[in-house]
Amino acid sequence: EAVSKDRPGVIWIREMLPREEVIQFYSHAAVFCCPSVYEPFGIINLEAMACEPPVVASAVGGIPEVVVHGETGLLVPVARQDEPPFEPVRPDEFSGDLARSINALLADPARCRRMGAAGRRQVEERFSWRAVAEKTLGLYRALLQGNTPTHQSGGA
Repeated sequence: EAVSKDRPGVIWIREMLPREEVIQFYSHAAVFCCPSVYEPFGIINLEAMACEPPVVASAVGGIPEVVVHGETGLLVPVARQDEPPFEPVRPDEFSGDLARSINALLADPARCRRMGAAGRRQVEERFSWRAVAEKTLGLYRALLQGNTPTHQSGGA
């Protein structure tokens, strides 16, 4: 919150917002940043990518299955504690790496547009309800035919 006082354009949201407002925030963001240190899936990144900003996110949990480094955004490695609360071991290094990644994207609007469009395509192709249903149907068909399905990253 203190950062909002000293830096224009930084908005601190303290409560859950209605879906329509969230879409407006995502759609008007120059870059979406997810500095999570623990994230089993990373659905918030998919929500943002559906609205086309490029994503800067920590490379933890399921986020690397959602954000493709260099294509839909940038992944930032984080060395973290092995047990809850999984805090960064070197928080200054992690926050600096996040800032450098955000600044690199902001300095290149064309790259931001390309990554935003690629993120939207990825959401539609791999994570839409239709794509998930097709993957699920394919899994059931393979099981009914006695085939052992191979693991594929992303989607269902």
